[in-house]
Amino acid sequence: MNNGTDKWDWDAVADFMPHFWDGLLTTLQILALGSLISFSVGLVWALAFRAPSRFVRWPVGIITEFIRNTPLLVQLFFLFFVLPEWDIQFSAMTTGIIAIGLHYSTYTAQVYRAGIEAVPAGQWEAATALSLPYRHTWTAVILPQAIRRVVPALGNYVIAMLKDTPLIASIGVLELLQQARLQAAETFQYTEPLTVIGIAFILIAYPASLLIRALERRLVV
Repeated sequence: MNNGTDKWDWDAVADFMPHFWDGLLTTLQILALGSLISFSVGLVWALAFRAPSRFVRWPVGIITEFIRNTPLLVQLFFLFFVLPEWDIQFSAMTTGIIAIGLHYSTYTAQVYRAGIEAVPAGQWEAATALSLPYRHTWTAVILPQAIRRVVPALGNYVIAMLKDTPLIASIGVLELLQQARLQAAETFQYTEPLTVIGIAFILIAYPASLLIRALERRLVV
């Protein structure tokens, strides 16, 4: 243990690393599954915004605005502590994944919406002239063009989700931050574990941001 005279204790880092890898795996699982939910539900929201009936558009608009304008932490607590009172209960891990995915789906919905609106009107007119079925128009003509335009923006939200995963520690999920907090509470050495996870977030997020920039240059014309 650090006796307080040394500024950095490599033994503390070595002791933390097994917990670090467990936390990293949990964080990446949350990120991957949360992103899947975000992208899938966000596309559903975006298509609902274009529904012919206002009785679909208005409720979707109200729901997404409510989710987007309330803090993710509040939504986490609601799902984890309030839903069980209505006999709806998930594990802390599942709750965190659902919360972060649902929260960010309201942002990805706007990204999809912008991509769809950016498809030239001539594409819609050509599909109509060819008498393409409505479903085929969306799946073969509109969505491939729209999604190609919004991939970089979706990637930015993946990075944002990564940076928000520490919030899930508030409901007891042993992701990176919670692992570091537990280790620090046990050893009273905070510098090493917190520094390690800070570096880990940088090493994950920065290369991802470079990849997104490369995709933007390649896909957005």
